[in-house]
Amino acid sequence: MRRKDREMDQEFAWEVIDRSQYGVLACVTPTGSPYAVPLSLARDGSRLFFHSAAAGSKVDYLADGQEVALTFVSHVQVPELFTPEELAGMLNDPEAGSILGSKVFTTEFESACAQGRVYELTDAAEKVFGLRCICEKFTPDKMVFFEGTAEGALKITKVYEIRIESLTGKRKRYDSKGNELKWQAKG
Repeated sequence: MRRKDREMDQEFAWEVIDRSQYGVLACVTPTGSPYAVPLSLARDGSRLFFHSAAAGSKVDYLADGQEVALTFVSHVQVPELFTPEELAGMLNDPEAGSILGSKVFTTEFESACAQGRVYELTDAAEKVFGLRCICEKFTPDKMVFFEGTAEGALKITKVYEIRIESLTGKRKRYDSKGNELKWQAKG
């Protein structure tokens, strides 16, 4: 990672994954072409789960044990560190260019990048476990209906597990005084 001052610890990266509504999975297809797809992923420990229809590009491109990369981004926003009056005052300041570039025309964000290997789950109990993780993350208020639905879904749904082998987290955020928070700073 080039910006070590923005690097966060693995606990932070796991939290980004848990907060993210989706992640983007990337791999190389059997023909050598790149393939990336947004997925609804849920985590149990260092394993991520996603589901798929029984046919399609994901099914065609993902082989058991294949290396994949994933990216997650959360809390993206443009910082509002200056009043309109302060910004107008910067127009006449020759030194303001760097401030405008780094604190106005930028975004705050949290991200996690992971690499691992993907495996299709074939055991019914493992598939139900993966589906349960996904449903508990995205539809926790409807879990009373899960058992009845899961059995029927097994016939038409593929469930995959990604075993994470490396994980990094990164953040750009400012405190209330407009100072960028550096590595693992609280706030």
